[in-house]
Amino acid sequence: MKLHHAPTSPFARKVMACAMLRGIETRIEIVPTDPHASPASLLLDNPLSKVPTLVTDDGRPVYDSRVICEYLDTVGEAAPLFPPTGSMARLSAQVCHALADGIMDAAVARRMRFGKPMDDTRLAYIARQKAAVARGLAALEADPPEALSHIGEVAVACALGYLDFRFADEPWRAAHPRLADWFEKVSREPALARTAPG
Repeated sequence: MKLHHAPTSPFARKVMACAMLRGIETRIEIVPTDPHASPASLLLDNPLSKVPTLVTDDGRPVYDSRVICEYLDTVGEAAPLFPPTGSMARLSAQVCHALADGIMDAAVARRMRFGKPMDDTRLAYIARQKAAVARGLAALEADPPEALSHIGEVAVACALGYLDFRFADEPWRAAHPRLADWFEKVSREPALARTAPG
């Protein structure tokens, strides 16, 4: 398998963390990719020019981090990160996953506007993204993850790591102590420690 990857992408980090938790990271060739440059090699595998993009051993392109993670959960012998289909545990994990991805989407959207001219419309857009992150963090603090055992928890860790990386001047821990305690513990796990941006 090969993976179009950018080390600062929280979505690419999520995919690699999942691969490590599944014990299959050595089966993936990392292809450093700048999606903003739209290299031909990426466009060949993903017309949307986004990372991460995985190419399976049989040459099938797989894109969107959620889809890639679900595919990787079918590879390897480690405990699955996606609970059984149709179970309430899966629903809970997927809702957590969606919340974390939403935080990442909003944070990345803010980051992409750094250095751009600002008008009232852009300022309102940035404020909306910042508010979405704040509400997402509040929801996670009210019901924090318990471990690093399912896809939602992996995604939450990657979202928090991205906030630390890109928005260090906006500390979130003091207002979210339960979430901060959990993140401090799981950040030591190899799948997160070895994929941390920076």
